[in-house]
Amino acid sequence: MELTEMIRELRAELIAAMTDDTRQPLRFELGPVEVEATVAVSREAGAGGKVRFWVVEGGADAKYAQSTTHRITLTLHPKAVAADGTTRTAMVSGDEVAGER
Repeated sequence: MELTEMIRELRAELIAAMTDDTRQPLRFELGPVEVEATVAVSREAGAGGKVRFWVVEGGADAKYAQSTTHRITLTLHPKAVAADGTTRTAMVSGDEVAGER
């Protein structure tokens, strides 16, 4: 999975939590979100080659033994953006999911 896809999936999960049930009497202000991942870095050959970051899944390190792996931490500060471009603090709600910490 590419790092961009992981962030896209995280964004989708946060949007689902924001729109889950806005009638809940208790909602949470969404603060900084810290994401830590182990990534394998690959570079495409050629003049227009790109550097790509692939998220390494647990137990898959042997597959990337010949690639360079790095542990990265991203701190994201989510904001809800209105159609007119104004931002506000994001709020989340929803039921607890089995296995959630």
